[in-house]
Amino acid sequence: MQFKSEVIIHGIKESKGSIEGREFSSTTFHCEVDLAENSAGRSIGRATRPFKLGDAKEFDKWSHLGDSLPIKAIATFEMAAAAQDGTKMVLVDIRPVEMAKPAQKAA
Repeated sequence: MQFKSEVIIHGIKESKGSIEGREFSSTTFHCEVDLAENSAGRSIGRATRPFKLGDAKEFDKWSHLGDSLPIKAIATFEMAAAAQDGTKMVLVDIRPVEMAKPAQKAA
């Protein structure tokens, strides 16, 4: 099942290289999420969670927004059943929300 959600991106990381001859390439988006309470205690606030999407080339599409972080984006997630009663969310698409452009003065 896919769904869209507005997210706040706090960081974007490019990873590429090779380990023991195996190539890797990815871009990780660090999106704001609520801190969950659990049986060990209460929580207040927000944290970030990493979501990988595409290869390292995806970073190039976002690098010009670095000085604007954090930024709002619309993310599309795929949700599926995970072990026991959990769910797994996979990021399948993300696009920045249009930033407000300054009004142009009439000539």
